[in-house]
Amino acid sequence: MSASSSAPGLFDCRDAYVRAVRELAEADPRIVAVVNDSVGSSKLGAFRERFPDRLINVGIAEQNMVGVGAGLANGGKIPFVSGAGCFLTARAMEQIKVDCAYSQANVKLCGISSGVAYGELGATHHSIEDVAWLRAIDKLTVIVPADPWQTAEAIKAAAAFDGPVYIKVSRMPVPELARADSTFAIGRAETLREGGDLAIIANGTLVHHALAAADALAAEGIAVRVVNIATVAPIDEAALAAAAATGAIVTAEEGLSRGGLGGAVAEYCARHAPVPMRMVGFPGFAPTGSAPWLMEHFGLNAAGIAGAARELLDAKAGR
Repeated sequence: MSASSSAPGLFDCRDAYVRAVRELAEADPRIVAVVNDSVGSSKLGAFRERFPDRLINVGIAEQNMVGVGAGLANGGKIPFVSGAGCFLTARAMEQIKVDCAYSQANVKLCGISSGVAYGELGATHHSIEDVAWLRAIDKLTVIVPADPWQTAEAIKAAAAFDGPVYIKVSRMPVPELARADSTFAIGRAETLREGGDLAIIANGTLVHHALAAADALAAEGIAVRVVNIATVAPIDEAALAAAAATGAIVTAEEGLSRGGLGGAVAEYCARHAPVPMRMVGFPGFAPTGSAPWLMEHFGLNAAGIAGAARELLDAKAGR
């Protein structure tokens, strides 16, 4: 695995994505890629060279792209429909809902450069609503991997899964996570750290920040449970029950602070295990700025997560 040029030890998950798709295609002739004039940003150039007849570029026409993907799936192919997350989800929402989810077409939707990776291009290019939108669609699996390994495993699991899947693929550099259990399963969370005072539930680019926040809180005598919930739909309710048993939950995601992962956790807790919560995420439209600046400005980092945890515990204790 090659490190991102931005810093040693950090990786662009798009590299893991394209490597996994190419490996799948080598073994399975049903694997094809469909793009919206996004071969470069999806890093599918090598795939196109290796499989020139198995990459379909529909141009800047996202609704058509998803429809073509559904048609290919109906013809027995396994299409990976790849494009910038903001355009794939917002422009083609009806096709995702009807052609993919309602019809249960075997399409793999890959939202590339998700979150605020296109920071300087402003709110039109921020993909922070996608999970909130898509998890409301019935029978659509939604996955937000946390690092390169999990991205590759999610791609492989999606290819083996019979049905529509949305995978949020980050380009923001992240480290490889240390994990004892190197298995990935759709719908199953992973507990990265045990603790009984509070739970931090995160996914995507916020998971390594959640672990750093847990380290900072541990130095203050606060034992934090850290849970990576990559699959937002269907969500791992057993993991949520265990998190709620700590008595307080902070969620963290590179997306809206309402409707996405935080909303999914809150819905479960409201129905089954009411506990106080804080949700770390973007409050709404974010301004133009670099991705690192946006993350820091809105507290989507270790300090912001730890601060939300302290605030929650203080409120719970009546301080």
